[in-house]
Amino acid sequence: MSAVVAHADVQAGICGLRTHVTAHGGGGYSVSFDIVTDCETIASLAAGLSERGPFNALEEIDPRTSSGLLAVVSTHLKGCCAGCAVPVGLFKAMQVAAGLALPKDVAIELSVDRTTRTQ
Repeated sequence: MSAVVAHADVQAGICGLRTHVTAHGGGGYSVSFDIVTDCETIASLAAGLSERGPFNALEEIDPRTSSGLLAVVSTHLKGCCAGCAVPVGLFKAMQVAAGLALPKDVAIELSVDRTTRTQ
């Protein structure tokens, strides 16, 4: 089986910061990440992911085990960054790089309705 490289471009939202994720499938479900970002918090996350080493994508999606990827994410994304869209991009790119999913865009569209309450 040949190595697969998957990409995810994430525009995180109102912060305006962009992140490009490259997930490298190393065979045997092993995946490592290269991350280019405008965000200091995501840059810290990228360093944490590199320190942790490659992730076994099959173990990451196993509901019987805890996700090492999400554990690293939770230590780096605190406060207002806890709802960041970048971890979803990481997880999806990992699945594609490991051959566990086909590449398909995901979308989150946010809107708000404002109403005036009358009494």
